[in-house]
Amino acid sequence: MKKIALLFCTAALLLVACDKEEPASNSEQPETTQTDAFHAAPDQNYPATAEVIYDAVTDVEGNHYDAVRIGDQIWMASNLRTRHYANNEALEETNRISFTDPFFYIPSGDIASYGYLYNWPAVMHGEAPSATNPSGVQGICPKGWHVPSKAEWEQLINYCSTHDECMCNESSDNTAKSIAADHGWRERAKTCAVGTDLSANNATGFSALPAGAFCPSEYSDIEGEYVNFRKVAGFWCTTDYNDLNGYSFGLIDESVELCPPSLNAKTEGCSVRCIKD
Repeated sequence: MKKIALLFCTAALLLVACDKEEPASNSEQPETTQTDAFHAAPDQNYPATAEVIYDAVTDVEGNHYDAVRIGDQIWMASNLRTRHYANNEALEETNRISFTDPFFYIPSGDIASYGYLYNWPAVMHGEAPSATNPSGVQGICPKGWHVPSKAEWEQLINYCSTHDECMCNESSDNTAKSIAADHGWRERAKTCAVGTDLSANNATGFSALPAGAFCPSEYSDIEGEYVNFRKVAGFWCTTDYNDLNGYSFGLIDESVELCPPSLNAKTEGCSVRCIKD
């Protein structure tokens, strides 16, 4: 039964990540703003169970990030929000899609909270795909940090499934709430879902926010569109399947499980969380 549940979970992520839906109302979409240099992310209400490292890293633009220790890993506690690589090389903001050109996209929410969305070429910065733990791929991350592989996300999933503080209703399957932020998610009625009782979220301090995704448009072969703000959080891995598809890790507002990473087209724009070397 466990295997069947995981297969269903992965399929759900594949279907939801770039599903088209009706735009959220203006009340659900904060005005988009550019992040300013040396502007730290908004104060987080970290739970007592989280081991927080405040102001753990600063990117090349001067953006500051807290970090959280989860088991043997140290993760940024907010999404990456840089428009430059660590060598100060600039990225292009656009509404175009590409399997080869590095682009970043501005999500519906404010940048200080939600960060930017990036396609696969932008995340990897020309480095080879990696399935190892650690990945060894700095990519778009600041010096001393790297983009996590599929195996590193799976290590996070395994940690949560073996620690009581991460479980909902004492179930090792119901751990999605433990890494989801305690705000920003669309409300859901399903017991133990990420969008149910937000005050019970974020036991780890990871603070995943649903920035949505930037996906190829059904009306254009060269342009994309923003979908699923407040519904889905998706994060790139360094592990790929082929030239067209790479793995991403995701959360859905109605999910109760932390599903294994699933495949996304490399044209899609997802969030990035860096992990310490």
